[in-house]
Amino acid sequence: MKIIALVLLLAIAFAEIHPVNEQIVNEIKEKATWTPMETEENPFAYMSIEQIKGMMGAKLTVYGDNAEDLGTDVPTEFDSRTAWPGKVHAVRDQGSCGSCWAFGATEALSDRFFIEKGTDVVLSPQHLVSCDKSNFGCNGGYLDKAWSFMHKTGVVTDECYPYTSGTTGEDGTCSDHCTSESDDEFDMFHSASPTMTSNVAKTQQAIMRDGPVEAAFTVYQDFMSYKGGIYKHTTGSMLGGHAIKAIGWGEEAGTPYWIMVNSWGESWGEQGLFRIAMGDCGINNQMTFAIAE
Repeated sequence: MKIIALVLLLAIAFAEIHPVNEQIVNEIKEKATWTPMETEENPFAYMSIEQIKGMMGAKLTVYGDNAEDLGTDVPTEFDSRTAWPGKVHAVRDQGSCGSCWAFGATEALSDRFFIEKGTDVVLSPQHLVSCDKSNFGCNGGYLDKAWSFMHKTGVVTDECYPYTSGTTGEDGTCSDHCTSESDDEFDMFHSASPTMTSNVAKTQQAIMRDGPVEAAFTVYQDFMSYKGGIYKHTTGSMLGGHAIKAIGWGEEAGTPYWIMVNSWGESWGEQGLFRIAMGDCGINNQMTFAIAE
């Protein structure tokens, strides 16, 4: 009996603790300058650890730098929403699929088509999830490969290829025609060859010239309780990698930060957005973007 009790105690000790819990929230309140969401109001509290980890679909790496230094002076603050009113599209929701890599890519390119060419289009993350075989659908993907797919193959509109993976967490079947009721042939939108950089100034210059870019960072347990403020990792272990859209930056109380659009719906964070301290959680390391063609 003593052996069985010891085994049970060890199992409990080594069991993974749910990332949304009172201890983490209390530590955030005690140590951080950003605001956490109370556990009872946090929708992630009702998801399993496996479901939460499954949403972390960005394959993290450190790129070489092929970005151009545009020689542009960078202001302390910049926001694509004020620079190009109405041309940054609405916050989306990836659901239970680890498709953040596809959302960040298609959302940034959608904005860039509107900003660069005046073409108001919402591009399809489902097309990438189902058809980009260099990546892994709901099991994640690399940012540069997503942009290479949009460059070489192209990507269709969300109207043509609607998002279905969010409710099922499944990739779906790749089709060569629209999966919507229209059943039309594909009308492809392409990006130029992707640019990757970890240089903050080059990223800022690129956003100022052409619009939002895709970014990725390491998600820790405390991020699942984010409600507002400038996020800095405070407590908790790593959950995985997550891709988002960077639309600008600012500075508050001496802390420079990025403005990010998440893909967890408008009810999360700061109306679907969050701010994160520059350099925190590897956020600067794999900014990815391309000109709309």
